[in-house]
Amino acid sequence: MELWGAVLRALLTGPGRRGGTLGRAFSSRRPRLPQAGRSAIELVSQWAAVFEKRGVPEPRESSEYIVAHVLGAKTFQSLRPALRSKPLTPWQLRCVQELSRRRLQRMPVQYILGEWDFHGLSLKMAPPVFIPRPETEELVEWVLEEEAQKPRAGGARGGPLILEVGCGSGAISLSLLSQLPQSRVLAVDKAGAAVSLALENAQRLQLQDRIRITALDVTLEGSWTHLLPWGPVDLLVSNPPYVFRQDMALLAPEICSYEDPAALDGGEKGMDIILHLLALAPRLLKDSGSLFLEVDPRHPELVGSWLRSRPGLALELAAVRRDCCGRPRFLHIRRSGPQGGCPVDAGPAPQPAGGPG
Repeated sequence: MELWGAVLRALLTGPGRRGGTLGRAFSSRRPRLPQAGRSAIELVSQWAAVFEKRGVPEPRESSEYIVAHVLGAKTFQSLRPALRSKPLTPWQLRCVQELSRRRLQRMPVQYILGEWDFHGLSLKMAPPVFIPRPETEELVEWVLEEEAQKPRAGGARGGPLILEVGCGSGAISLSLLSQLPQSRVLAVDKAGAAVSLALENAQRLQLQDRIRITALDVTLEGSWTHLLPWGPVDLLVSNPPYVFRQDMALLAPEICSYEDPAALDGGEKGMDIILHLLALAPRLLKDSGSLFLEVDPRHPELVGSWLRSRPGLALELAAVRRDCCGRPRFLHIRRSGPQGGCPVDAGPAPQPAGGPG
């Protein structure tokens, strides 16, 4: 499938480093082990050949990331030439062997390394929390562009109040916080593992004082009322589960065997969570507030039709943006008209990331 083939390639085309536990391959037939005295260049070639023979996607890139990681670098290309040709120690050889066995299990490189870069930030990665894809960086860029174009009323205090639904590792929220110094974020996810990881990433980046991360399932009836004390928000941002149910079985092993399926499965037409967000937006957005979504390329038409049939929501599809591959991937939906279901007064600033004080 074109979309998820591209996603799988994206899993292996960004810098990442540090972390990761060791594991054993599912297959009882172990690969031929490197002999002592092998250099980094030789190891990359050997393991790339093993990966290719076993059908592991992007075999050379996988091998380069693993060897570079063991040698303390983000990428193989960043290693000094002398280090590339220097024989590895027995301990380094064992590390490369064990991490490579994990790749033979089709574990994503991000989970093997335990860390990955997103929009200039180094984030901790751990299964089963959803791995942020490169195209989601384009969503962040669009939000930042729109914010930069907004006129600020005289005497206006502070930056935007942002709500992210389905925060995962915190990639979107923390990227926006890092680029919008006066912004505040409320980030929610129904998965406890995601909440914990996002909190850890916020602390690692020293952004925990401007973000509140909490467990919340927006699909539960009345769950949105838990957000009311924060007041109306300027921006609602989400990369929700949007894979069509019928396409879930087509996902690569790197995706379906390790990442949380609830972070991927969007229901029959991939719209289950999207529709909840569209219903949530009029209740929580300020007048002229914006909802930014990453979606399947089949969704802009579906979302536009759904909104036109419900004029009472006071939501309009303001713009659709294509991703780097030319597919309609991102939506900007703007709210207009009286705000309903949410207090008009501004809410309190987010408390430190761990929870309410």
